[in-house]
Parts: sequence; C-alpha cells; structure tokens
Amino acid sequence: MAKKKKKITKVVKLQFPAGGAKPGPGLAGVGINMPQFCSAFNDATKERKGDIVPVVITAYEDKSFDFVLKTTPAAAMLKKAAGISTASGDQKQVAGTITVDQLKEIAEYKMPDLNANDVEGAMRIVAGTARNMGIKITGFEG
Repeated sequence: MAKKKKKITKVVKLQFPAGGAKPGPGLAGVGINMPQFCSAFNDATKERKGDIVPVVITAYEDKSFDFVLKTTPAAAMLKKAAGISTASGDQKQVAGTITVDQLKEIAEYKMPDLNANDVEGAMRIVAGTARNMGIKITGFEG
C-alpha cells in the first residue's frame, strides 16, 4: 500500500544562531512542536557555533515538520573575515578589507546555495555582496 502524503501547512525561512534556537515568537506562527524543533536544530548545528544558520522549515498538518539547513549568509562571513562588526552604509566608504584567498574560501563554502556553475562565478557573486557592504578585496578584479 502506498504511503499517505502529509499535507503541508506552511514553509518558512528563519535564521538562528548555531546551537541556539529557542522557542519564541519567530517559531510560534509556524505551527510545530517548538521544543522538538529547537532540540533537533541545536543538535544538527552544534559544530557551527558562532555562525548564523538559515533554515527552511516545512510544517505539516499533524504538527510534524522537516527542516533543511542552509549555509551561513555571505554578509556574515564577509564581516567575520574582514574583522568588522558593521558594514558600510555607503559603498564608497571602505568598512574593511579581505584577501582573494578569503573570498575564494567563502565562495567555496557558499557554492551549494549559490546560482553559480563554478568557483569563479561564486567568487563574483560574493564579491558583489562585499562591494555593496563597503568591503574591499585586495588583488581581485571581478
């Protein structure tokens, strides 16, 4: 006999600190068992301490859920690599600097979530984010 498909009630995208999801207003509207989700999320992300982890949660009619972890946002990784706490609101003002090697490392990490065919394409995407944040990349012409 075929397995009955569960009815999806909601799909939401949220961000939590790795290992630090807590029941609260962000999860309240999703309609899932919050403590169960928090414990599953925290277990799955404990190796990524210090990172912000985006997650896509699929909630079902019976209050069960599935979730998919995404890579840390490029902006957070760029700020960490440049050693700054806030980006520049003005693209012309340099907020920080990173090297091409740091750019490549971030691009390789972000590859699964980027719409790029190769690392060079991913580097151009991440470099665009850096440029918008006022972060200068030494030795990169892209």
